[in-house]
Amino acid sequence: MNAQDVGYKHRWLVLTVVLIAEMMDLLDSTIVNVGGPALAQKLNATATDLQWVIGGYALALGSGLILGGRLGDRFGRRNMFLFGLIGFTLASLACAFAPTVETLIVLRFVQGFLGAMLLPQGFGLIRDAFPPSEFGKAFAAYGPAFGLGGILGPIIGGFLIDANIFDLGWRAVFLVNVPIGIVATLISIRFVQKSAADRTIKIDLFGALLVIVSSGMLVYPLIQGQQAGWPLWTYLMIAGSLAGFLLFARLEWRARKHGKTTLIDPTIFSNRSYTFGLAGLGLYFAGFTGIYLILTLFLQFGERFTSAQAGLGNIPIALGSAIGGTISGAFLAEKIGGRLTLQIGAAVQVVGVALLWIALPNMQNFSIWQLVPALVVSGVGTGLIAAPIFDTILSTVEPQQSGSASGVLSAVQSVFSSVGVAVFGTIFFSQALLGKADFGFKNALIAQLVVVALFVVIASALPKRISRDS
Repeated sequence: MNAQDVGYKHRWLVLTVVLIAEMMDLLDSTIVNVGGPALAQKLNATATDLQWVIGGYALALGSGLILGGRLGDRFGRRNMFLFGLIGFTLASLACAFAPTVETLIVLRFVQGFLGAMLLPQGFGLIRDAFPPSEFGKAFAAYGPAFGLGGILGPIIGGFLIDANIFDLGWRAVFLVNVPIGIVATLISIRFVQKSAADRTIKIDLFGALLVIVSSGMLVYPLIQGQQAGWPLWTYLMIAGSLAGFLLFARLEWRARKHGKTTLIDPTIFSNRSYTFGLAGLGLYFAGFTGIYLILTLFLQFGERFTSAQAGLGNIPIALGSAIGGTISGAFLAEKIGGRLTLQIGAAVQVVGVALLWIALPNMQNFSIWQLVPALVVSGVGTGLIAAPIFDTILSTVEPQQSGSASGVLSAVQSVFSSVGVAVFGTIFFSQALLGKADFGFKNALIAQLVVVALFVVIASALPKRISRDS
């Protein structure tokens, strides 16, 4: 029996620190959602500022993920993991002591970019540490970690802000990651296995910069457009963003043709099902991130819930998502196929949105219990989609393409989460700032219906069943 069959002796500690890193990212992705009123009060943050504090992190993370993965190949995954982990922890500390909202926004971008250096190394470290026979057990831990991080973020953030320990207020939400990051760093230095670095790999810095700039050109006008009155430059920037992504794909094809190292395998885009799946994934995460952020903002700005109460308001969604994910992951996707499962999940989400719409007109003597049934149903739809969507899309590509395909999926997930914050935030605040938070929420629900409808159409291009042979 060789070492590959046995695996690295400290492999479960490696899995632990990788999951801790994922949890740190998830906490920082969602924990700030309940901090809007506190930031507005303490730092005079505007609605646009809040969108940048929340969405800027996801934008920097998503636009840097592909580069982060390639740097791991070039300099070694352990080295890049430690660099990202230490940097992310220090950035979290810096965010906690930001003196102005402008400084906080900049530091959130830095934090997101360092997260992009950290997160792509996780899968490679796990694959190197575990024997093939234990891959299933190792990767199965990702689902609960993602779910737990998404649930705990708003709840922990809300209670920390309301508790106001040592008069820290909103700053406490960023300090959470500091002790966690220190412990994870010490474990990583001692137990994470060294990984080979390939110094022959050339990093396409221009291509990486093109992705970052194109992502920024997509999100910037979506956030600033409402405040600026949607001048011509907003539309030109969006068009320029699309042109930038097309240029990136063309340059990757040319580099591959001439035998040069590419950031991704561009042949994945010649697969129609994968390309449509990529678009569907972007829509799903834009809608998912956007509408649930609006729920939190509505409870705080519209109904004057405290941060802790708004955080608890996410529990019905989390409960529904757990139910939907269990149903989908346990048997539904295998029984009826990935495509139909995704479309059923979208249909359930439509029902949830309709129930929310019905509950909203009765705003006198408002209680969160008015929304709970609708939130649970909406969460079930979210869970039905979340469990099979990555597997279904990745089943459309060849095994040798899976690394690039999954990296692009992760990048699209984060960038379009930022798009969701921008679009849904703009829709909500256009009414909320006029004292009509309920109208802002209802308009966001209409936008969600449009997103879900488009998702159903695009999902029809995916395979009926997940292929285990490809």
